Parts: sequence; C-alpha cells; structure tokens
Amino acid sequence: MIIDFHFHVARSEQLLPSAQEWSKKFGTDFDAILDKNTIAKFLATEGVEYAVALAEVSPATTGYISNEFVADFCRDVPNLIPFANINPYLIPQPAEKLTYYVQEMGFRGLKLLPSYQYFYPNDRIMYPIYEKAQALKIPVLVHTGSSTFKGTKIKYADPLYLDEIAVDFPELVIVQAHGGRGFWYERAFFLAKLHPNVYLEISGLPPQKLLEYFPHLEDIGDKVIFGSDWPGIPGIKKNIEIIQNLPLKEETKQKILGFNAAKILGIKTEEGTAL
Repeated sequence: MIIDFHFHVARSEQLLPSAQEWSKKFGTDFDAILDKNTIAKFLATEGVEYAVALAEVSPATTGYISNEFVADFCRDVPNLIPFANINPYLIPQPAEKLTYYVQEMGFRGLKLLPSYQYFYPNDRIMYPIYEKAQALKIPVLVHTGSSTFKGTKIKYADPLYLDEIAVDFPELVIVQAHGGRGFWYERAFFLAKLHPNVYLEISGLPPQKLLEYFPHLEDIGDKVIFGSDWPGIPGIKKNIEIIQNLPLKEETKQKILGFNAAKILGIKTEEGTAL
C-alpha cells in the first residue's frame, strides 16, 4: 500500500502569478492532470493507492484553494482524502468551522500553514482549533521548515513550536510536513522520537538524501510518513522507487510508504484490519 500524504489539488487560476510560475517550471500540465476523470488514473500510474488532497487558503503567498473546492473535487474520487485548511485570520469561529468541515463536508484531517499565513503554531488563538481536532480525532499536518514561495516568513515554521502543542494536547496526532526542511531536521526528528503522537513527514525532500538528513531514521520507522508535495516534486513513482532501494529494513520501508499513514487515516490494510 502506497499513500501520498501531501498532494496539492488546484486550478491554475486559483494560484498567485508567482505560484503559477513555480508550477510551470516542472513541465507538468497541472490542469490536465487535476481533473476528476483523470486523477485516479494518474495516481495509479504513479503507483499511489491513496493521496491526501490539501486545501490552501493563503492569499498572501500562494493562492486561494478553498475548502469547498477541495471537498467538491474529492467527492467522487475515492483515492483522494481531503484535508481542510484553516487560516486563523480569514475564517471566523475556526473551531466551529472545523467541526462543519469534518462532519458535514467529509474532511478527514487539517493542514496548517504557519509560514504562509503568518502565525506561530503555539499561539493561543490556535488552541481551540487543536482542542476541536483532538475531539474529532483527526490528524493535523503542519508545514515546517523552508519554502521558496514569495512572501513566506520561515520564522513561523520552526518545529519546536509543536512541542508545546504535543504536551498540551497529548491525544492529538501532529504530522510535521517536510520534516523541518533546511533548518531543523534534528528538531523534527527529536520531536517525532519524543512524543507518541508526533510524526515526521518527508514530502519535498530528495529521497536519496533521507539518511543524510536523518541518519537514524530506522529508529523512528513507526513515525515516518511518505508524501510527494506534488506538483512541487514531479515523478512520484521515481521517488517511491528510491525509497524502496534505501538501505532500510523492508518492514520500515513499507511503514514509511503507506502503513504509518494508513494507521493515522484509519485505512484498512490488505489484510483487512485497520492498523
């Protein structure tokens, strides 16, 4: 089972000009692939069984990919698992809205983008959102580390802020997107090792360098999750193959590529039982 925990869906017109240029440089026909009639075939071709599709309400940095758009796009595509996005400055009564997103619109997780939306993850304005996510038993995927998008403020993306959240909400599943990319690999690794419900997601990282960034990756094999960050990282299948060829235990590679994510998302394994 291969699960891509970090997959972007959007129409090009929803992106800011700088983000459109970013997507074009990979030579990917974004709009052609992101069609309800073609997306399932694309994922199958790349070897992906399920992908987490992300909303992104970040008009200051990337664009406005609304929760409504993502929910509608995923509605008839069983391969896609929608994650909502809450921008605390733009969505009123965010905790109540999260309940609506999950219970009425079918979202199965929450994505937060601190460095795109300019908030510290441990700011108390976020606490009602974490409390609600914990009560709803949904995972929270948090952008950590660097980003090249115009307007990004990287100071907000330090994984260390997640330590306080993990302590104050011990039942909340927290997934560190990009594994602290660039600045904070060691911090992200340590937090995943320290806290039972904190995970390390590796999207946007060259898979051939994973053991350079995380020399003791095997030690947290139960806590590492594959994501592509498509279309920012084209060639999902190639990246999967690189991970499959890393000098790790076969069991660890299977966990990274799908079984750890299946456990978080409540997806049943081939054996028919939820991990």
